[in-house]
Amino acid sequence: MDRGRRHDTRVAGAGDLGAVGRLLHRFNEEFDEPTPGPEFLAARVGLLLGEGDAVVLVAGGGPDGLAVLRFRRALWSAGLECYLAELYVVPALRRQGLGRALLEAALATARARGADTMEIGVDAPDTAARRLYERFGFSHRVGGPDGPVMYVYERDL
Repeated sequence: MDRGRRHDTRVAGAGDLGAVGRLLHRFNEEFDEPTPGPEFLAARVGLLLGEGDAVVLVAGGGPDGLAVLRFRRALWSAGLECYLAELYVVPALRRQGLGRALLEAALATARARGADTMEIGVDAPDTAARRLYERFGFSHRVGGPDGPVMYVYERDL
């Protein structure tokens, strides 16, 4: 584990769409989730970026990791809500600080865009991701560590 190493992150641009599509595709394949393929994902991310309600951050030379942020106006505050839709680092480079660098950049980007909250969804078995998020102050409990558990429900329409 290389906690002392600094990893540069940057906002992905049009020239990164192919790599972003491949990383998202690998993410779903790794977790045995269906994927529409890297070309579709690259085109879809391009559309989302063009609409302005999404930001993709990349890190590493490949790039080797990404964070996908989605923004919307909040109901209960004047700020925005930020949803960390995906955070992925290629398996060979995990535990070297790329995920931490991406999460730090995601938080800074969300604040800079006017968000006052960030939400994530994490599967219970993904303990490494949960530990990372908890180290950054994310909680799945209402009001603190002893509060009731929060749930995220979803359904295909």
